[in-house]
Amino acid sequence: MIQVTETVKHLLIINVLAFLASSTIFQEQYLQFALYYPETNYFKPWQIVTHLFLHGSPSHLLFNMLSLFFIGPMLENRLGSKRFLIFYFVSGIGGALLHIVYKYFTLHYSASPEMIMVPALGASGAINGLFIALAYLYPNMEMMLMFIPFPIKAKYLAMFTIGADLLWGMSGYHTGIGHFAHLGGALFGFLLIVYWTKKGR
Repeated sequence: MIQVTETVKHLLIINVLAFLASSTIFQEQYLQFALYYPETNYFKPWQIVTHLFLHGSPSHLLFNMLSLFFIGPMLENRLGSKRFLIFYFVSGIGGALLHIVYKYFTLHYSASPEMIMVPALGASGAINGLFIALAYLYPNMEMMLMFIPFPIKAKYLAMFTIGADLLWGMSGYHTGIGHFAHLGGALFGFLLIVYWTKKGR
């Protein structure tokens, strides 16, 4: 049975409360906290952080929180609560930064400028960072997914998810998913976990 760690528990609670608030009493205000592209009039500096606690639908929230519930405690136990929280935000903010870079090229070099006004929200960048860290620290850990009837080693699953996000992101097809936010979270998470691991040797 999974023992939920303190930081993971608090992140779960905050995300659920933020979703309930944005779905009820703060329906009109919540987009002030989603991440808009900096060249629009809707961008505010705090959105770099606050967008991590907003989700667009119950399924979006459920997927991210289930991932945090299953992956988070292992990493918090390994890294410690302080480093785990730092890692979570570095991955999430890193995902936001790469997403903004992608939006920049979409605005200035692409034929799809209308996508600039679509805000980003969700903890997916942070969750991807956690998953990449898990795959780096425990590459041969076998993981089960709901839609795959056999276990897959974490390192292979990480390669598949990164490859899928890269292919979808580069295709230019609008899936409604922030593929570059996923990739940014994975990249920043990977760099940080490698740095900490090598520094600790």
